[in-house]
Amino acid sequence: MTPPFAAPAADAPPLVIENVRLIDPARDLDEIGSIIVVDGLIAGAGASARNQGVPAWARVIDGTGLVAAPGLVDMQVFTGEPGAEHRETLASASRAAASGGITTMVVMPDTDPVIDDPALVDFILRRARDTAFVNVHPMAAVTKGLEGREISELGLLKEAGAVGFTNGRQPVRNAQTMRRLLTYARDFDSLVAHHTVDPDLVGSGVMNEGETASRLGLMGIPREAELVMLERDLRMAGLSGGRYHAAQISCHASADAVRRAKTDGVTLSCGISINHLTLNEIDVGAYRTFFKLAPPLRSEEDRLAMIDALADGTIDVIVSGHDPQDVETKRHPFADAADGAIGMETLLAAALRLWHNDLVPLPRLIEALSARPAALLGLEAGSLKPGIQADIILVDAGAPWIVKEETVVSRSKNTPFEGARFQGRVIETFVAGQSVFRYAED
Repeated sequence: MTPPFAAPAADAPPLVIENVRLIDPARDLDEIGSIIVVDGLIAGAGASARNQGVPAWARVIDGTGLVAAPGLVDMQVFTGEPGAEHRETLASASRAAASGGITTMVVMPDTDPVIDDPALVDFILRRARDTAFVNVHPMAAVTKGLEGREISELGLLKEAGAVGFTNGRQPVRNAQTMRRLLTYARDFDSLVAHHTVDPDLVGSGVMNEGETASRLGLMGIPREAELVMLERDLRMAGLSGGRYHAAQISCHASADAVRRAKTDGVTLSCGISINHLTLNEIDVGAYRTFFKLAPPLRSEEDRLAMIDALADGTIDVIVSGHDPQDVETKRHPFADAADGAIGMETLLAAALRLWHNDLVPLPRLIEALSARPAALLGLEAGSLKPGIQADIILVDAGAPWIVKEETVVSRSKNTPFEGARFQGRVIETFVAGQSVFRYAED
């Protein structure tokens, strides 16, 4: 049996994928054709590539009935390395990514020590080069120690390899600091991603404020805890002219605020986790801590509004929000458990639910999962354009499967989709034209 994971080989043969449905939103391409890969780069992709011939010694795949798309680019991945490797390492996270069709993962600076120094950016890049199966890019801390006070040396961090800046799970409370860091980042044409939450409004809340929280006897978090911080940030983005990204929005009012700001010409983008597109507050059920997230799962009305905002382009990207937590932080009463869930392995499969239910077209989903995040971060990824690195996924969009704890690849097992039935899975993942994951039936 072919092993599901394989380290990239230095002398991989050319690759040809024939008779496959190619979806490349970056080129507005959706057609039956071929992909030709030579020396790790895409030599041709599309219906016209059928006429280019097959290179000698090439591996040829018949893609009939499959979808070929750019490898996914996940803009928000928390790992435990350095400092909490028992939860997740770059190696284990990259395996989880490859199995879910993610060929580029952007890791957050919430580590120990915090990634707020060029030497730590270099450490992540070197460690990823030596151990990871997919492309890994770090976002650096926009403030020292994620404390929200002293702005980090953004220029040095970008020079070291940071693709953007964020304060991770911690919001920047001071509006003047936010204005200054957006202005500073603007000078380096760098994206600033921010967790839009007002901690004072969250207070001791643990789930979405409303009838469900009242029935469960749990303290609620009002939507205004997200909206107040978002509205402030949008004002600061307009004032500074910086490139602002709301890391995750989750409610109807937030989508409306982003829509208005974009109309007004503010330079901004926003993301949403797949959890907030496919789950709602009812899923918390009997105090199930794997559904305790930040922002919290919202109402069904909010979820449907988020889907509409994704479909019309108000929401730019979908992220996994991958946040591994172990038994020490999750096996507690709901109010005491840590926020977070893993998500890279189920990101695409969960997103395909929206397509199967005729809520979001497949090219739009692929765009939000690959082309758009790559463009925001300035990465040469998220496309099947000839000449770039061949990061490709083959997907059987109709294949049924069930999420089981024993098959979860991540080192942590806190998936909200345990036992979920999906339709659509990744068959093979290629990084630089080399197979790093191949699905093997039990």
